[in-house]
Amino acid sequence: MQFIKILVLNAVLILATYSPAVAQSLFSTGSSSDTAVTLPDPLTEDAANALISRLSDSEVRSLLLDQLNTQAVEADDDEALSELFHHATTGVVGAVALSVEKLPVLFEKQPQAFATFYGKIGGDGLLKLLGYVIVMFGGATIAELIFRRLIKKWQIKPPADFDNITLRETVVFLVQRLAREIVAVFVFILVAMNIGMAIMPPFLGGVVGLVAPYLIAFPRLMVAIGRFMVAPNNPHFRLLNVDDRSAKAMVFHNFGFAFLIGFSIVLVQFNQFNGLPRGEAGVRFWLNLAVHVYLAAVIWKYRAAMVTMMRGFETDISPAEDRVARAFPYFAIAVTAGIWWLIQIIVSYGNLELLNGAPHYKTMTLMIFAPAMDTLIRGLVRHLSPAMSGEGHVAERAYLSAKRSFVRIGRVVVFGIVLMLIAGFWGITASNIATAGFGPQLAAKLLEFLFIVAIGYLIYEIVSLYFNRKLAAEQTAAGYMPDEEAVGGDGGGAGGSRLSTVLPLILLVSQTTIVIVFLLLGLGNIGVDTTPLLAGAGIAGLAIGFGAQKLVTDVVSGVFFLIDDAFRTGEYVEVEGTMGTVEKISIRSMQLRHHKGPVHTIPYGEIPKITNFSRDWVIMKLRFTVPFDTDPNKVKKIFKKIGQDMLTLDEFKDDFLQPFKSQGMLEIDDVGMVFRGKFMAKPGTQFTMRKEIFNRVNAAFAENGIEFARREVRVALPSMDAKELTADDRTAIAAAATQAAQEQLPQDGQKDDR
Repeated sequence: MQFIKILVLNAVLILATYSPAVAQSLFSTGSSSDTAVTLPDPLTEDAANALISRLSDSEVRSLLLDQLNTQAVEADDDEALSELFHHATTGVVGAVALSVEKLPVLFEKQPQAFATFYGKIGGDGLLKLLGYVIVMFGGATIAELIFRRLIKKWQIKPPADFDNITLRETVVFLVQRLAREIVAVFVFILVAMNIGMAIMPPFLGGVVGLVAPYLIAFPRLMVAIGRFMVAPNNPHFRLLNVDDRSAKAMVFHNFGFAFLIGFSIVLVQFNQFNGLPRGEAGVRFWLNLAVHVYLAAVIWKYRAAMVTMMRGFETDISPAEDRVARAFPYFAIAVTAGIWWLIQIIVSYGNLELLNGAPHYKTMTLMIFAPAMDTLIRGLVRHLSPAMSGEGHVAERAYLSAKRSFVRIGRVVVFGIVLMLIAGFWGITASNIATAGFGPQLAAKLLEFLFIVAIGYLIYEIVSLYFNRKLAAEQTAAGYMPDEEAVGGDGGGAGGSRLSTVLPLILLVSQTTIVIVFLLLGLGNIGVDTTPLLAGAGIAGLAIGFGAQKLVTDVVSGVFFLIDDAFRTGEYVEVEGTMGTVEKISIRSMQLRHHKGPVHTIPYGEIPKITNFSRDWVIMKLRFTVPFDTDPNKVKKIFKKIGQDMLTLDEFKDDFLQPFKSQGMLEIDDVGMVFRGKFMAKPGTQFTMRKEIFNRVNAAFAENGIEFARREVRVALPSMDAKELTADDRTAIAAAATQAAQEQLPQDGQKDDR
């Protein structure tokens, strides 16, 4: 029953959706003519007669068939939806109630099945069966021991230094052990089945043929997988973050879970062989309930260990990952309950053949343990991701961003694999969905939509990873460290390269394009008409062109500024008196961070001129005023010595393009002689150098008995013979000093406040 298979897919993906309009568009036949014939609205008697009078017989026949098909499809869809709701509610309750009512029958019929089997083989046959089993499994055990002895010399020995074990050594050891266990189980079952076929009657061979794979092979394989995942006796090889006690418990309950499932399958088949049809006594319901209750109880008991396992070995997980880890046990219990409910819906439909091969158990196991693969992905990324290239905050951020991208790419791949496996468990393929009704077709479209979105997201992450790594490499090569301004720098650094300036814009455009393209592809695939969306985008473009001319001006101006390479991120620029470091650029504006903290956002269209203080090199000129009696040659020698000493300092020698030197006497003012010195340096280092030069000049002047000239205010008093100043004298002195200070203010205000 195809509808049940699609119901399973909808329940797993939580994507049950209904749209009559889409159904009509999918199933309407339409007219064979070039112009579609439609009924008039409103459909009056006169309008109908007029329509019939002008239509040909073939057109009338096509119109009637079209209307009949549309009504039939809508009726089928309504009936299917109503039937689904009934089976998901009343049907499930009825199935559970029926199994409870059959419980007395179970205690009556099950002993009869055992009695029937005993009647077929008798007491002697039971003893023979026991002997056959001993011979069969004894021979299989000997064969397995011989196999293990033969391959013992090929086993990889554990490394001697467990403290420095590598991921490669861990994976090689675990994979080799898992392969050895799987092959050993295969040898055991193969030998056991061949011995059974050789010595046992066909009837008994069928019974034992169920026991060997389901009660021996399957539990042993689950134990081998559990040992591969958590290595209970080898914590150094453990792939998941669990303690020793939880690791051993996980392997034990893996065996218990597998044995309970195998026992359920064997008992149901045994009952069918012995006259107890499936569903007559409700055995399958109670066994299935026992499996789900057992699994939910184990998850609840070890929920703390499961949270730790989901967090992984990393200590820097994001808050979202921590929330997912905390919710994982409850998610696992919800999946267990949801799969049980889905099984009851299938039973309510009466399509028990859909459960052949135990797809519900496979789906439940995969969905519960698939999130745990996330910890494995993060562990693999931690060991396999490329090492951090370069040093500093930029390289560190690029390294962390790359790790997160690799993790997200791994998650998308795992998501796609899980979807394909679940579809395979239930036999959901494109061929059997294509011939189904509206519900199956909608489910298939939704499945394709998920795959399209997953592929788009995968491309999105790969593109982001490439551009982010390229941006970090460019910034590291240029020596641009964006965080240095936040630490307290004065601005004016060299900034990033030209490519590092435009890469964020290219990344933004690429990401936006990928999102739009794959979203339109996905919506178009599920039947949504994307033509109105494209038309709306065109109208929006016209509106931007005619009604947002300022925005267009900003965008175009920005393009030409970038083409002219007028500024780069990290450079210190001035725009009409506004100064700051270029912190961020967008398609219409730039953000300048002043060295005191404020951020200025300036649209490109409002920039008449940009002054760049960080391009290639910078010259810093310093002024020093000394008294009139200072020896100019002594000042020149002091400046020269300071310049030579600065070139020997490790923190400054690589940043000087020309050393600090004297430019001689600049002028003589009313205070003293003004000397000037200058140096050429790389952008962004000049302010630190200036501070160091000021300190060294101050110390050298003090050592050589040179004082800095001070501004003096001389006031001529009417009577210089008075021994004490009068009140008028003090007033005159204060007024003269105030006037001199005010005359000096405009000059001081022009100085760089950095």
